[in-house]
Amino acid sequence: MKTNFLGTISALAVATTGGMAFAEAHGGPLKVGVLVTLEGTYAVPGGDGVRGIELALQQNANMAGGRQIEITTVSTDASPDSAVRGARKLVEQDGVDIVIGPLSGSEGIAIRDYSKTQPGVTFINGISGAQEATYVEPSENFFRFNMEGAQWSAGLGDYVVNEKGYKTVATIGEDYSFIYTQVLGFALGFCQAGGEITERFWVPLGTKDFGSIIASLPDDVDAIYLGLGGGDAVNFLNQYQQAGGSANLIGGTIMVDGTVLNSKGSAKDALIGVPSSGPQADTYDGEKWQAFVRQYKAAFPDGFPSPSLFATGYYNATQAMLQCVDQVGGNLGEGHAALRDCLSTLELDAPNGMIRLDDNRQAIGTNFITEVQEQPDGTLANNVVKVVDGVDQRLGLSKEAFDAIGLPGRDVPECKTSY
Repeated sequence: MKTNFLGTISALAVATTGGMAFAEAHGGPLKVGVLVTLEGTYAVPGGDGVRGIELALQQNANMAGGRQIEITTVSTDASPDSAVRGARKLVEQDGVDIVIGPLSGSEGIAIRDYSKTQPGVTFINGISGAQEATYVEPSENFFRFNMEGAQWSAGLGDYVVNEKGYKTVATIGEDYSFIYTQVLGFALGFCQAGGEITERFWVPLGTKDFGSIIASLPDDVDAIYLGLGGGDAVNFLNQYQQAGGSANLIGGTIMVDGTVLNSKGSAKDALIGVPSSGPQADTYDGEKWQAFVRQYKAAFPDGFPSPSLFATGYYNATQAMLQCVDQVGGNLGEGHAALRDCLSTLELDAPNGMIRLDDNRQAIGTNFITEVQEQPDGTLANNVVKVVDGVDQRLGLSKEAFDAIGLPGRDVPECKTSY
C-alpha cells in the first residue's frame, strides 16, 4: 500500500525545476520505505509516528544530499508476519534503498532477520523496543537510534522502592517481546533495590476484556506495574475504574505515553501521580526538546499536546537518515558502506538527548524518571523527576553478568538482589 502520509507528503515533494534537475544530477530521488503500525492496538501510536516522519521531512525540505526523498509507506498490524510482508513489498517490489521502521517489538526482531537477506538495503528502526533485535545476532545493516524497553526502565525500580516506598508489586503485561524487555529492565532495578515481584500476569496483545485479570489482582501488594499500551492500556483503565480499582500503579513506558494520556474519557485520570520512565518527558526543559514541542504543535495543531514517544522515535530515525545522506552527498556508497559508516558513528543531537550507537548499532541515550501530573490546561503530562544519562543496553552490568540473566521472557529475570 503506497500512501502519501495522510495527504501531506505530496505537498512536501513539490520542488522547483532547478531543484529537481539538481536531484537528478545526483542520482535522482532517494527511495525510502516506511513500516508503521496503523492497524490494531497500536494504530493511534502509529499515526503519531507518521507525524514524526512528516516533521523531519518538512524541516529538511524533503531533500538530503541534493536528492529528493521519495517515500513509500506500508501499514502493519504489530505482528511479525505483517512487518515482513510489508518489508518485502518495499524492498522487492518498490525497490527502496532504505527502510525506516517498524514500530512494535516482535516486528523489530523479524525485520532484523529479514535485513540479513537484503544486504543491499539499509534498515533504520522506527521505535520497536525488544532487546533481541540488536543484542542477539545483530544485523550489520540494521540500526536502532532509540533505546529499547529495558533501557527505558533504567532507574524506575530503584525510584519506586526508595522514593515511593513500594516494596512488593504484581505485574501485568502484554504477552510479547517488548513488554518482556520492559519488565526485565524494571525488575533488575526493583529487585536489586530490595523489591519483590509476587506475581506476573500476561495478556494477549489486543485484549478487550480484562475482567478476569482485574479480579485476580492481589490486594496485598504495594503497587501494580502495568506493561500495556495503545488500545490495551485504555481498555484496562476503563475496566479497572469500573471495577473500583484503587491500587497504587506503576506505568510501563507506553502505559503513560501521550497516546494514552490524551485518550477520550476520564479513566486515564487513574494515572495521575503514577511513576514511570522512558526516553522522553513532556515537561523536560531542555532547549531542543522545547523547540521540538513547539515545532510539532505548529505543524500538527490537531495532534497531541506534546509529541508521543512514537513521534519522537520516528523523527529521530528519519533525522539520522537525512543527516547521513547529507554527509555522503547523496551517494550512499558501494554496498551503502559510506552511509552505514556515517550511521554507525553519528552522534545524533536529538530533542530527547544525545544518542550514539554501540558496536551492535544500538542506541545509548538518556532516560527520564517521571510522574503523571495534571497540567494547568487540564491535560495530563509526564513531569520530570530524574534524568539518567548514558544508559547502555546492559544497564551498566558486565557482559558476563548480563548474559547470565537470560533473554527477557515471562519468568525472566528472576527477582533477586544481585546479578
